[in-house]
Amino acid sequence: MTYLTLLAIGLVAGVAAGMFGIGGGLVIVPALLFLLKLKELEAIGTSLAAMIPPVGLLGAMEYYRNGYINLRYAALVAAGLFLGAYFGARIMIALPEAHIRRAYAGFLFVVALRMLITGR
Repeated sequence: MTYLTLLAIGLVAGVAAGMFGIGGGLVIVPALLFLLKLKELEAIGTSLAAMIPPVGLLGAMEYYRNGYINLRYAALVAAGLFLGAYFGARIMIALPEAHIRRAYAGFLFVVALRMLITGR
């Protein structure tokens, strides 16, 4: 079940990256915190490791050196990111600009509300 959750996190983050240009800080980290109960530093380090090809190599190296990366989790999230970004881009390309703005605002609102309510 954890492996499917990790792949789903990567897929959602990939779709969000393709749609809104975001992923790690707004999707992967909160998902690892809420769904898999990782500690903050491990969630951040794991998110960076998952995104190493495009971003975060030096930061991920420092988190790894200090023992804050779960490599297995990072690899599975990365697999979902790979596919998800493609589908997210395809979805957004097909939408009118007004819908894109509303979708992005709604996404940010839900994330902000969740963090305000739960404190995480």
